[in-house]
Amino acid sequence: MMKIVYMGTPDFAVAPLEALIKAGHQISAVVTQPDKQKGRGKEVQMTPVKECALKYGIPVFQPVKIKEKEAIKKLKEYSADLFVIAAFGQILSEEILNMPQFGCINIHASLLPAYRGAAPIQWVILNGEAKTGVTIMQMEKGLDTGDILLKAEIDIDPKETGESLHDKLMEAGARLIVEALPKLERGELAPKKQDDSLSSYAPRLTKAMGLIDWNKEAAEIERLIRGLNSWPSAYTYYNGKTLKIWEADVIPADNKENSAQTDGENNAVRPGTICRIGKDHFDIACGKDLLRIHSLQLEGKKRVSVKDFLLGYQLEPGSQLGADTFLV
Repeated sequence: MMKIVYMGTPDFAVAPLEALIKAGHQISAVVTQPDKQKGRGKEVQMTPVKECALKYGIPVFQPVKIKEKEAIKKLKEYSADLFVIAAFGQILSEEILNMPQFGCINIHASLLPAYRGAAPIQWVILNGEAKTGVTIMQMEKGLDTGDILLKAEIDIDPKETGESLHDKLMEAGARLIVEALPKLERGELAPKKQDDSLSSYAPRLTKAMGLIDWNKEAAEIERLIRGLNSWPSAYTYYNGKTLKIWEADVIPADNKENSAQTDGENNAVRPGTICRIGKDHFDIACGKDLLRIHSLQLEGKKRVSVKDFLLGYQLEPGSQLGADTFLV
């Protein structure tokens, strides 16, 4: 059986590590990012992968920079046959990539060559894709450009969030890596070159991406809300405070049973305007169609339903949401 060094850091990398351990694979060491201070108390927290490794008594190595000489020396000491990588968070040098007999293989949360990069889980939702999946690939110096060894496809539900899809792909990755390793050792996997003409890129998420532009179509904003749930989240402003939007539905503007995007004199309503308020929702005008809000979170408060929010805050039809507005 192969000696494996596992490299990973966040929650996404925990399930594959546990799956390999439970399948009986020999994990010689776990390499993860250094512990960091988090929260208001600045308490030092271990990475999720480190917590998992310690639970199973596996040695942990936490280099600040994996490319430095001391880190390279340490990796060589493990005499591993294979490095398995899942969201490690540092770029590996060619020296590291070529170190093990079987090289380095990566668990990537998309159907490569589509959505190479740091945030494929969220971007497939933002772009309205119907399917995604997990790819086991042989790593090379390019960004997610290595040969494909194995793929697993999953459907994206209409109300899928970044968080729910993360969990699905994490479990899919765990199943796929356990399937892949015995085949790799027996030489049963046929590496397949990626077609670069079909590639796309999923850049790293930023908090600024979450600011809602009400001039966009309601369908695009609704995907933003789902895709950025749970981080960095989609938000607007209410009374000068950040207002996160957690759940919403698209309401066609031509649906006469719902609020229209015109005022009483048939004038167009400015995007970001609250058009109608119900007992458990309110509708906001967008560049096209309306967005019906069901769940939100005001700065400094807990996430609540709109029904509960309206018990403490008085909204009026015609009020405006957005960065440059203050509601009364």
